Amino acid sequence: MIEFRSVSHAFDDVTVLEDVSLSIDDGEFVVLAGANGSGKTTLLRHCNGLLEPDSGEVLVDDTPVSADLVAARSAVGMVFQHPRDQFVAATIGADVAFGPENLGLERSEIDRRVEASLEAVNMAGREDEHIDALSGGEQSRVAIAGALAMEPTHLVLDEPFTGLDDPARRSVLARLESLAAEGTGVLLATHDLRDVFDLADRVIAMRDGRVVVDEPPDRAREALAGLEVRVPSRRADRP
Repeated sequence: MIEFRSVSHAFDDVTVLEDVSLSIDDGEFVVLAGANGSGKTTLLRHCNGLLEPDSGEVLVDDTPVSADLVAARSAVGMVFQHPRDQFVAATIGADVAFGPENLGLERSEIDRRVEASLEAVNMAGREDEHIDALSGGEQSRVAIAGALAMEPTHLVLDEPFTGLDDPARRSVLARLESLAAEGTGVLLATHDLRDVFDLADRVIAMRDGRVVVDEPPDRAREALAGLEVRVPSRRADRP
């Protein structure tokens, strides 16, 4: 579980999060909606200690993030809006191995995790390829593999479909759906809910640093009006 307890955060005296309290359960697929500047990215970066609250507290599996950063970053895999922002190595295999290496795992366990994570995103056998030569969709899948290699209980993604063409978007969506079905919690921030609305167990929406909607999708639809987010039409929802 990821829990936010009265979390507030400001940049240069500009409040970005204000008294946010939320719990994200294990195995839940949660869509975090909101316009640019609503506070989504700032909230996500508190999940594994990339940012610290000015007030309040964030807990992962009942342990404050600030008390055990390694545990938080192992339990919460983060995928940034622009995958290149999180790559630390030139090749696919070296990048995916980076997280497990920093946990001090045995080489055999690191290799197992890299292999399993790349297979999970349909990139098995491509460890030696250079990341710079990949398409945007392939880079997104490598970023997800890097997060999966930590074997997290939650996967947190910030606008993961930005810049992806349709085949790449569908590939990432299929993998997220599969992960959720296997029990991995997913927290996905977006301003465009059309691709993920039907996958969500719950929709949370933010405006001006506050949570203004927290409902199952069928009840969230009307409440999202006026929040500068894109919601699928009811016709599109029909099988």
